[in-house]
Amino acid sequence: MPNCKLTARSLSEWFATEQGGYVLAREQAYFDRTVSDIFGYNALQLGLPEHDFLRSNRMPLRFSAGNQAGNSVRLCCTELPFDTASLDLVLIPHVLEFSEQPHQILREVERVLMPEGSLVISGFNPRSLWGLRRALGSKEYYPLNGHFISLTRMKDWLALLGFEVAGGCFAAYAPPFRKAKWLERYAFMEKAGDRWWAVSGGVYFLHAVKRVPGMRLIKPQWNEGLVRKLLPVAPKLNNKITQRSEADPQ
Repeated sequence: MPNCKLTARSLSEWFATEQGGYVLAREQAYFDRTVSDIFGYNALQLGLPEHDFLRSNRMPLRFSAGNQAGNSVRLCCTELPFDTASLDLVLIPHVLEFSEQPHQILREVERVLMPEGSLVISGFNPRSLWGLRRALGSKEYYPLNGHFISLTRMKDWLALLGFEVAGGCFAAYAPPFRKAKWLERYAFMEKAGDRWWAVSGGVYFLHAVKRVPGMRLIKPQWNEGLVRKLLPVAPKLNNKITQRSEADPQ
């Protein structure tokens, strides 16, 4: 296999390597499972147009957007050309750690999402064997040249923008070997990782929902005892008036 250090000039090219394919398989499985239960009309995937992470979603309009060729819409992720509150679902697969303005991207995503709309993020975990490999080795090739964002910081950013985390998980617990045979030998770490070191997966996923405070109708506090006394009065008065009218001589 060609050395991915020499060939991977983008994240898409890295996903085509044996090392990247190991991560991609787990990411595709998570996205397939998560987006299948999210409903609405418009779904957007930012970046990585070669991989359809929205394929199991059933919204009428599903498209990809980004500054790479192959996207349905070419754009700058920090300035999304969509109306405010116009999208029901946005996927961000590894866009934030390779951007100079990740928080601005999140602000734009919050703007274009409908109230109760969903945001699904995947990111490389700096507190993992993959993060340790990045800290100790070269940062000249994908994905180690990205700015890994910790899960704690990501949650803080989402909370500041009014998102509520609805779910998530970790994956890719095996060491970042480049050969598939070595990754397969450490496949046992996937199940063991979920049980023994759940926060140390090489990749994390977050599903967040945009919460918008709504108006609450304030009703007057009626005196129920007084209302019960007043309601029977009207029929009695009507009956007396009717009886008096019948008794009057013609």
